[in-house]
Amino acid sequence: MVNDPLKKRKIAVLGSRSVGKSSLVVQFVEGHFVESYYPTIENTFTKSIKFKNIEYDCDIIDTAGQDEYSILNNKHAIGIHGYILVYSVASRVSFDMIQIIHEKILTYSGTQRIPCVVVGQKSDLVNARQVPVSEGEKLAASLGCAFLETSARTNTNVAQAFDVCLDRASLCEVVTKDYHILDSFGLEILEVALAPK
Repeated sequence: MVNDPLKKRKIAVLGSRSVGKSSLVVQFVEGHFVESYYPTIENTFTKSIKFKNIEYDCDIIDTAGQDEYSILNNKHAIGIHGYILVYSVASRVSFDMIQIIHEKILTYSGTQRIPCVVVGQKSDLVNARQVPVSEGEKLAASLGCAFLETSARTNTNVAQAFDVCLDRASLCEVVTKDYHILDSFGLEILEVALAPK
């Protein structure tokens, strides 16, 4: 029996245009594959997710496609508990955008780390692949993010992407006590010294 109250979480899904962000979200939330591509302005979906015996009430923000000139707004930084950064394994350009988007989020949020999963979408497009799994893993590791490949079409690893994001977000609880702050990932403790006036 779960005694924890329903917890609210916000997950932002970002990536270049036409990489399959909306297909990923719709497959996860509604359980079906969206074949046609209609450029998304921005949609928010809601889904209750049970993860590690805790029920989470998740708002999933399906963002407009990003490019190097896109400007992130505060919806993409403030109040977001986790990020899913999506590229298409069939698009080298979309893969190269992941690092740019990641840097923009860090700059806008003013943090050094974010709870994040890098997702290589469209893994079913075997013959069109431009980005090997090993490159996705290497990029994610360099950014301090988790990594996996998905296919919204075949529903491969779709739920896992959101579970991993929730797992990363659960590690990102900021604890403050006696002027000690546990950083986002519990990797170090920073002591805040207040200078006497």
